[in-house]
Amino acid sequence: MVDLKVKLHDIEFKNPVTLASGTCGFARETAEFFEPGLLGGYFLKGTTLKNRDGNNYPRMAETPSGMLNAVGLQNKGIDYFIENIYPEIVDYDTQLIINVNGSTVEDYIALTEKVNELDKINAIELNISCPNVKEGGMAFGVSCPGAEMVTREVRRVYDKTMIVKLSPNVTDITEIAKAVEGQGADAVSLVNTFLGMAIDAEKREPLLSTITGGLSGPAIKPIALRMVWQVAGAVKIPVVGIGGIMTAADAIEFMLAGASVIQVGTAIFKDPMIPVKIVEGIEDYLKRHNMQSASELIGSLQV
Repeated sequence: MVDLKVKLHDIEFKNPVTLASGTCGFARETAEFFEPGLLGGYFLKGTTLKNRDGNNYPRMAETPSGMLNAVGLQNKGIDYFIENIYPEIVDYDTQLIINVNGSTVEDYIALTEKVNELDKINAIELNISCPNVKEGGMAFGVSCPGAEMVTREVRRVYDKTMIVKLSPNVTDITEIAKAVEGQGADAVSLVNTFLGMAIDAEKREPLLSTITGGLSGPAIKPIALRMVWQVAGAVKIPVVGIGGIMTAADAIEFMLAGASVIQVGTAIFKDPMIPVKIVEGIEDYLKRHNMQSASELIGSLQV
């Protein structure tokens, strides 16, 4: 027997495989495919203070080895989640983490205060890729001052584990990681999607209503892997690895690069069972390499 348990700050995951926010809904959507308790956790769909209808269609497009999305954080708001969704998932035997979003610091604070009262939610994933409407629409997470500000203010009102999700659309992601670590982040998750676009050459039109969107899937894996390795070497807090993970080998590579936990996202649109297969694959890898614990993989890249 091998021990698949890993820790992220003070949270224990039964295994390092989780689902990425925006790809698994609010966990219940995957229950028809597998028992949610088979995974280490769920990073639930991005949630805002009030209802958001999202962007106009079309807002998804397939690209070579990946996909673009511009859903626009469609959700019914935190109060709807608390009243209608939380009671349905509260007994799932897995870690549930809410991805929190806002257009102003005040939005983040008000939302986080509500989440802080939910006993089953032991952590938040603070999405700092959102546009700061008070600063002309620039995302909070693309500058150290913006990242520091929202992290600091949310830290003041949140008592549990705070994971800050970093944008890759920056010059030096290690500087952003160190900035949020300095303001109280307990962990960082990376990467969010890369800004991209796709065009229908015959119609001479963009494929997305928003023209640009977030690129995810296997195409981004080498860049995401590099960023995880760089950040893991730059901060003392744990790292969650995301970006093009399709197989157990992919997940293991991210852990070797320094990730304590990994997120599977776009892969589940291809095969909803991929996360479960990755758990099984990690266990098999540990047995084949005579390793006792998944935690032995973390940061053990030989360089």
